[in-house]
Amino acid sequence: MTATTQRYAVPVDVHLVLRRDRADGGAEVLLSRRAGPVYAAGMWHLPSGHLDPGEDMAEAVVREAREETGVLIAPEDVTVALTVHHHPPTGSRSRIGVFFEVRRWAGRPGIREPDRCDAMGWYALDALPAPMVAYCRAGLDAYRAGVPGAVHFQRPGDAVEHVPQGPDRTRLLAGPPDPGAELPYLIKEFAERAVGRIARATEVSWVRGGSRVWRLTGSGGGTWFLKRHRGARFHDREVAAYRSWVPALGPSAPRLVAADTAARAVVVTALAGRPLHGMVLDPAAEARVQHGLGRLAATLHRSAPERPAGTVTAADRVGRHLEAARPHLADGDEDLVLALARVHAELPRPVLVPTHGDLQYRNVLLAADGEPRLFDFERSEYGTVTRDLARLCDTWTGRPELREAFLDGYGRPLDPVEELRLDCEAAFDAVSGIAYGTGHGDPEVTERGHRTLRRLRAARPVPWRAGGRAP
Repeated sequence: MTATTQRYAVPVDVHLVLRRDRADGGAEVLLSRRAGPVYAAGMWHLPSGHLDPGEDMAEAVVREAREETGVLIAPEDVTVALTVHHHPPTGSRSRIGVFFEVRRWAGRPGIREPDRCDAMGWYALDALPAPMVAYCRAGLDAYRAGVPGAVHFQRPGDAVEHVPQGPDRTRLLAGPPDPGAELPYLIKEFAERAVGRIARATEVSWVRGGSRVWRLTGSGGGTWFLKRHRGARFHDREVAAYRSWVPALGPSAPRLVAADTAARAVVVTALAGRPLHGMVLDPAAEARVQHGLGRLAATLHRSAPERPAGTVTAADRVGRHLEAARPHLADGDEDLVLALARVHAELPRPVLVPTHGDLQYRNVLLAADGEPRLFDFERSEYGTVTRDLARLCDTWTGRPELREAFLDGYGRPLDPVEELRLDCEAAFDAVSGIAYGTGHGDPEVTERGHRTLRRLRAARPVPWRAGGRAP
């Protein structure tokens, strides 16, 4: 940084989540209504404020609690709940809000600044009042979801207050899996409405995944899986798949028990079986697995009518992924991918079918009878048949008998255009995987991408055009 360059600086707010638990298992937080010549007058908000010069965040929340509500809080009772990076709908500066949870205090809360607050009360987390400042509501939504952080960047024209039917500007930021952590409040409340009292919840999230998964054991001994999605898009895709396509797979896939859009969570039935990922099978057993996966893929692809493809294709995102992956590519990889993108543009427009979206051994269980079971449908969408095979075909490298077993189970071979499209889409997925894997510390995904590109370079040293001409 040069002497003339100024660092980007943002104000820091502290917010007090003064919480008390109810006898029925619910929880309430203290809210105050702003009044007078202040920002967002007439709207509900948590007790909050800015740091004084030389003051640390914990000291600030203790001071604000005393000044605004009259309660006395010991420093050791202040715990960090989450951080929100917020940008208001007006102005150019964003700000950082740190939300602190406090469950022990002395004194009875009351209005101490009547020129700035005209009402104060306890409100259930699942019945918050209106109008509420959208910034505060974003923090409480993240708090209820049990995540350590959120981004809440509003856009010009957005309302200062939370609008229930308005655009959702809150992006939840998940933390690392913690097998010993308590279920977040909102998630537990949803799950117990769906399956009854939960005796045990064990986190079983994929260590590098964005979504979080818990194995639930009910008080009566039943078992389910609870999943909180990393974002609305993944939630909507998985719910739609479970409601429309997945039932065609019968006992070879979970069944949706309940879904909650606000919590971005689902509860599904548990499947019996061991994770196929990392297992070493003898050749005959693995061929049987591939044959079963072929049958399941065919069933899923035929579970709803085909649709014509739109104008946007997988190749349209190649440039962005290449930019991120370029420092990690081997010689010749970029030329190969760009050539296959040109090939892809000449192929006939395909039809789209319901797809799993992430068909690979990571998302397969092996049942006691040796048959595969599919789970994790958060990437399901209408796509090409070959796009659904782009990751699985990595297991076929050097194993033609596995490819043959899969296609036998699928019920038909790939035609020449599909063969070429599979090469193209496998290359695009490989570049995407290298970009993602190197940026998110997932060496397995990175290596799969490198393997795919090496295989394609060996098979197609000079990529062909769709009509058979060299590019």
